[in-house]
Amino acid sequence: MKFNIGTIDRILRLVLGLILIVLAASDTIGWWGWLGLVAVATALFRFCPLYAVLGIHTCPLNSRD
Repeated sequence: MKFNIGTIDRILRLVLGLILIVLAASDTIGWWGWLGLVAVATALFRFCPLYAVLGIHTCPLNSRD
């Protein structure tokens, strides 16, 4: 799998995803806060399927497997 998420993008996804998960777990926001799991997963795998479809890559090393 080729990486398409760069370092800054990865950090932002991880932080915002974790914030959403914590807010959802504490019932501060609704069920949609659990969508933060998607952001965390894409940050961990460094691959975003939507970026692949749209041809976007923020990773300078996108040719690595």
